[in-house]
Amino acid sequence: MQAFAALFQQLDGTGSTSAKLDALEAYFRRAAAADAAWALALLLGKRRRRLITGRRLREICLAGTALPDWLFEACHAQVGDSAETVALLWQQRPDGTDDRCESSSASLEDSLALWMEEHLPRLAALQGEAQAEAVQACWRSLPADQLLLVNKLLSGGFRVGVSTGLVTRALARSAALDEALVAHRLMGGFTPSAAAFAELTATAGQNETLSARPYPFFLASPLEPGQLETTPPDNWQLEWKWDGIRGQLIHRAGGCSLWSRGEELINEAFPELIALAEQLPQGTVLDGEVIVWHGDADQPEPFASLQRRLGRKAPSRNLQKQCPAAFVAYDLLEEQGVDRREQPLLQRRARLETLHRQWAGLQEEQGEGRLRLSATLKLASWDQLNALRDQARALRAEGLMLKALQAPYLVGRKRGHWWKHKLEPLRLDAVLLYAQAGSGKRANLYTDYSFGLWNSEGELVTFAKAYSGLDNAEIRALDRWIRAHTTERFGPVRAVEPLQVFELAFEGIQPSKRHKCGFAVRFPRISRWRTDKPASEADSLASAIALMEQQL
Repeated sequence: MQAFAALFQQLDGTGSTSAKLDALEAYFRRAAAADAAWALALLLGKRRRRLITGRRLREICLAGTALPDWLFEACHAQVGDSAETVALLWQQRPDGTDDRCESSSASLEDSLALWMEEHLPRLAALQGEAQAEAVQACWRSLPADQLLLVNKLLSGGFRVGVSTGLVTRALARSAALDEALVAHRLMGGFTPSAAAFAELTATAGQNETLSARPYPFFLASPLEPGQLETTPPDNWQLEWKWDGIRGQLIHRAGGCSLWSRGEELINEAFPELIALAEQLPQGTVLDGEVIVWHGDADQPEPFASLQRRLGRKAPSRNLQKQCPAAFVAYDLLEEQGVDRREQPLLQRRARLETLHRQWAGLQEEQGEGRLRLSATLKLASWDQLNALRDQARALRAEGLMLKALQAPYLVGRKRGHWWKHKLEPLRLDAVLLYAQAGSGKRANLYTDYSFGLWNSEGELVTFAKAYSGLDNAEIRALDRWIRAHTTERFGPVRAVEPLQVFELAFEGIQPSKRHKCGFAVRFPRISRWRTDKPASEADSLASAIALMEQQL
C-alpha cells in the first residue's frame, strides 16, 4: 500500500507526461502481480465502486471531530471533494494528529491487494457505530499524506491525471511488450488478480485466444484547414460520419458479441444484431456504427431513436420494430480468424465489399437491411470538400470521414491517417440565468451555467446547460460578475440578473417532452461571450424551433 500511495503522490504532484510515464513504469516493474493488477484497475478507472458514500464519511468525520456542519459545508465549497474535505478536517480534530495508533486491523505494511480485497470491504460491511469506530481507527492509523488516498478508495472517487493510453504505454514498457498488444488484451474489461496480470504481461504467443474480446478502436482526429491539400484526393477514402455509436460486431468460436467503443458489451440491447453476427462466417470482426435505420429508408433515424434502445436489457418486439437497429460496416478487422489490421485500408475494404456481397442476397430475402456497407464518396479536388460535407445534415450524418487508403488499422488516435470533418455546429445566442459552482479544482468558482431563450410572451425560458468553452480568465471574470449580480439562491444554485449573452454551439436539436422549452440540444458548449450584445437581442424559442424544423 505504501508503494501505491507513493505512486499516487508522484502522479498527482507533476504535470509532466514523461515523469508520469517513468513513475508508472517503475511501479509496474517492482510491484507484486496482485498489487500491480489492482493499481492498473484503479488507474484505468475500472474499479470505482463506492464502498462508503461521501455523506457517510462526512458523518463519521463530524462525529469524531465535533466540528459543526456549517464548517464542513464551507470547507467543501472551497475544496470541492468530500474525500479531500474529510482528510483535511480530520487532521484538525481537538486531540491532534500525533496520536496514530495501531487499533485498526489494517496496516500500511499490508499490500494494496489486501486493502482492496479485505480491509476496505470489511469497513464497508459494518453498520452504524461499529462502522464509525472502525473507520476512525483506520484514519488514526494513517499518516496525513495517505489519508486522502484511503478516503478516495472508500468513496469510489479515485482519480489521478493519467490517461488510458499513458497507463497502457507504461505497462507495455515495463513488460517489454508491444503497446498495441497490451491495449488489445485490456479490451473488454480487466478483473484484477495476480493471474490476470500475469496473463496480461505474458510474452506474446502465436495463437492467443481472443474469445469475444474486441480490438482497440482506431480513432480519427479533427481535420485542420489545409491539412490535406498537398496530397491527391484519390489517396483518401471518404465516408459519411454517421450519428450512432461506434461498435465492433464479432463472431468467433467463443460466440457472438457486440461491443461499444466504451468497451461495453451491448448484446442485450440489440438482439437483432447478435442474430446478424451469427450469420457471419466464424472468425469475423467488423468495425462500424450501430444506428437505427428502417430497411426501406434512404437515411437513418435521428440519434434520439437510438437512445430509446440504449441500456435496454430486453427490448420488446414492438420497440425493435419501431426502432430497428442496423450495423453500418466501415472496416473488416478479422477474417476467417486472421487479423487483417496490418493490411492497408484498400485491401481491407475490398474484402469487406466481398463479404457484404455474399450476404446481400440473404438481406434482400429478409427485407431488413441489418448489415449495411458504408458508402464511399468521390472527390475530384479539395475545393469540393466543404460543399460535400454540408450535404451531411440532410442525410442525418455528422459530417465526413477521410481515411488514407494505404493506412493500416492502428490503435487509438494516431494523427495523419484518419480525419473527421464535422459539420459546423448549430448556434444560438442565449441569456445566462443560473450558475452553480464546479467541482474539484473549480469548486470555488461558478462554472456550470444555465441559459434561456425568449418566448412569445417576452419571458426567458431555460433551454440548455453548459460548462465548457470559456478560458480561465473569462471564468474568473464571469465568476466575479455572478457574485455581484446574484438575485436569488436555491441551495448551491444562484439566479443572476439576465444581462449576459453567450453564443452556444451544439450538434443537434430535437423535440423533448422532458424540457419546458419543448426541445433538447446535443453537446451544448459556449463558443463565445457576446459582450457586444444586449440580452434583449438574444435568440427566441422560435429561432430554436426553426433550426429544429430545418433539421427534420
